[in-house]
Amino acid sequence: MVTQQFVAPPARAALFLVLTVNEGSEEVVRDVLADLSSITRSVSFRIPDDQLNCVLGIGAEFWDRMFALPRPKGLHPFVPLHGPRHSAPATPGDLLLHVRAHHMDVCFELSRQVMNRLRGHAVVVDETHGFKYFDERDLLGFVDGTENPEGAAAPAAVLVADEDPDYAGGSYVIVQKYTHDLETWGALPIEEQERVIGRSKLEDVEMPDAVKPVNSHVHLNTVIDADGVQRQILRDNMPFGELGTDEFGTYFIGYAADPGVIEQMLRNMFLGSPPGNTDRILDFSTARTGTLFFTPTVDFLDDVPPGPGSASATAEVVPVDAPSATADPADADSDAEVKADLGIGGLRSPAAH
Repeated sequence: MVTQQFVAPPARAALFLVLTVNEGSEEVVRDVLADLSSITRSVSFRIPDDQLNCVLGIGAEFWDRMFALPRPKGLHPFVPLHGPRHSAPATPGDLLLHVRAHHMDVCFELSRQVMNRLRGHAVVVDETHGFKYFDERDLLGFVDGTENPEGAAAPAAVLVADEDPDYAGGSYVIVQKYTHDLETWGALPIEEQERVIGRSKLEDVEMPDAVKPVNSHVHLNTVIDADGVQRQILRDNMPFGELGTDEFGTYFIGYAADPGVIEQMLRNMFLGSPPGNTDRILDFSTARTGTLFFTPTVDFLDDVPPGPGSASATAEVVPVDAPSATADPADADSDAEVKADLGIGGLRSPAAH
């Protein structure tokens, strides 16, 4: 089994594309998925040192249009959150392309090659060009991604395993585009900015629990399970900005074996933990998009399964009940109440975690 390269070498540039696919264009997309590894190798072969990498994700509703197979257990439309002060919207997205490299030119070339194949069949609903900012900082001036898992802990946090064996080696990814009010943020004293984040700005040292504010970003994004174990995700966020439009922000992209971990973080941020104790960073950062995707293995993409109604699907697939739209029905009820190497492979499936 070859997985997509969710855990990738550090990149200096990234291009995020979220697409919707026209009705009736499923077979065109099927051909592009099957050729994605080849397209990536063709672009990367010319500049191998740039470590071009592409991860492709598929949205819940488009999955049903594309495959006769049931959805992966955790795949459902992004659940919007409407808290007492801030909201996380759900926005359309059938496909996600997360393209990374040391330079933007190869990211652009790969994305252009894919979009040439999809012209007239898919619409770009969000395109964001991200860049590394100094020593891994966001435009708020703080280091981003400090708590990413490393070594064997990284694939364990990211890859689906025995809990959904039909889709082992895949991962879930949530993307959100945040814009920042840099003028208001910049007016805060450094000490107050540090209290918002929960870390020192220069040294990137987390505050002790005794002094860390309970509404700080770090505190509310720490998820502990019933066994007292911290649940981890893999972030590959990138800053973006346009001087002409005065739009600056962070493109959040989080990978996890269980999307419920990221969803819990977002509930803590937007609804509050306890309820009403929302993430203070949202006073300065506004979520503009929100979409959930499943990223299958390279083997799955290279040999795309049949679509609904195809002869092979009719012969081979045994109908099963569709999985629940949310991993935890109780959480869904609660939300209702307040209502994103050379190719794309690289990791091997780890043991279940």
